[in-house]
Amino acid sequence: MKLLPLFLRRPIEAVYERRLAATLVGLPRPQHVGIMVDGNRRWARKAGHTDVREGYRAGGAKVTTFLGWCTAAGIEHVTLFMLSDDNLGRPAEELGPLIEVIEETVRDITAEGRDWEVRAIGSLDMLPGTSARVLKEATAATTGRGGLKVDVAVGYGGRREIVDAVKSAFEEHIAAGGDPAELVARFGIDDISRHLYSPVADHTDFIIRTSGEQRLSGFLLWQSAYAEMHWVDCYWPAFRHVDFLRALRSYANRERRFGK
Repeated sequence: MKLLPLFLRRPIEAVYERRLAATLVGLPRPQHVGIMVDGNRRWARKAGHTDVREGYRAGGAKVTTFLGWCTAAGIEHVTLFMLSDDNLGRPAEELGPLIEVIEETVRDITAEGRDWEVRAIGSLDMLPGTSARVLKEATAATTGRGGLKVDVAVGYGGRREIVDAVKSAFEEHIAAGGDPAELVARFGIDDISRHLYSPVADHTDFIIRTSGEQRLSGFLLWQSAYAEMHWVDCYWPAFRHVDFLRALRSYANRERRFGK
């Protein structure tokens, strides 16, 4: 069967989208969503671009749109997985353009007039050049804005975060004059949760990954202990509002028992 022409598809999709949104009214929805923005390079190649930076740019533009959807849906907190610590080993000619797009994206979502409180999390000091300073300065301007909390994970690794949280807990305890042996004796889950990169990220309700891959790749390992997962076949730049609404419908239809 031939696909409908675009001028017919769009109105039909708009009607379907409105109906789908209406079915979500009053249903449970996640408060903290983790999104793995995967598939930018593959999208670029599929779209016929010889320069994969076109995929990065399209993916960066989609971030702002996605945060708008989350705001409208009443979600309180979003963590965007934009660059892993493993990705820092990519060749400079590939890593550089990606980090440039991340910087542009962060400048956009932290611009004056945005009602989003943004933090950059991860091993920022491992980033090349002045990137860490650029990200820290841009996000610092959003402190106290209220509204949607947004964590941009850059140079991020879940295992590294847990190690850093343990170190931070001991450093804090020792700096206060405490005995390390005493902390070892009572060390528990809360000691790690309190020292994660983001102070509001002690748990995650829902994780979405685009591109069809079905793995966490180190994303929010501690926080995702009871998170619901949702895999989307499309590449991140092609992720549509209807895909987001379907993800929320999937979440609403699940019974969350937290191991009980």
